[in-house]
Amino acid sequence: MTKDQQTQIEAAAFRGLVEHLQQRSDVQNIDLMNLAGFCRNCLAKWYAAEAQNLGLDIDYPAAQMEIYGMSIDEWKRDHQTPASDAQKQQFEDSKPLHAKISGHN
Repeated sequence: MTKDQQTQIEAAAFRGLVEHLQQRSDVQNIDLMNLAGFCRNCLAKWYAAEAQNLGLDIDYPAAQMEIYGMSIDEWKRDHQTPASDAQKQQFEDSKPLHAKISGHN
């Protein structure tokens, strides 16, 4: 496999993940964080960080638009539900396992 092929495969896998997360609007970010240590916001932060590393002017809100397929305000309005006390506690307890994103932790 060439480096270009690897990049193409990785890009396709990323697009598939983003598409899946956009379709699964029933899955809350806090649940993703509690189970996997990352969520849609983490993906947006990684996206923005790499764009900036490449000298592109893509900020976090623009990256969120790419990941969510809509503005964060639209997402919250249409899909986000209030987190339970148990979810909030699990989030706090699992913080050491959360994704590390350069410049955002």
